[in-house]
Amino acid sequence: MPSETFGGWWSEEITGNTQKLGDEFTYHYQDMHRCTWKLVEFVPNQRVAWMVTENFFSFTEDKTEWKNTKVVFDIARKGDKTEIRFTHEGLVPAYECYNVCSDAWGRYIQGSLKSLIATGMGSPNQREKTK
Repeated sequence: MPSETFGGWWSEEITGNTQKLGDEFTYHYQDMHRCTWKLVEFVPNQRVAWMVTENFFSFTEDKTEWKNTKVVFDIARKGDKTEIRFTHEGLVPAYECYNVCSDAWGRYIQGSLKSLIATGMGSPNQREKTK
C-alpha cells in the first residue's frame, strides 16, 4: 500500500515513504491529530503493518495514546475474492480516544477503503487549504 493509496482512502495529508521495511510517513488532521508511522512488517499480498512511533491528539488528556500501537492489514484469498482484515493493535477500550477512533477506522475501512477497492474512488480527508 504505497502512500498514494493511503491518500486515496484515508487522508491527502500523508507524506513520506511506505514502500519498504523501515520506511516512515507522517499524517495529520487539522490541529487535532498528527502522528508518525514506521513500516514494521511487509509480506507481499499477505500482511502489512505500521507502528505509530510518535503521536499527538489535541482532544485527549494523554496526547500520545496511539504511540507504540500497530495498524495491521492481513490479506488473504477467499475463493475468487480477497479478504482484508484490519486491526489496530493496542487501541484498547481504556483509551480516551477508543470510541472516536474505532468509529473513525470503521468509516475509513468499511466506507472509503472499500469504495476505493470497488470503484477506484475513496473519500479521504481533504488536504488543508493554505491561506
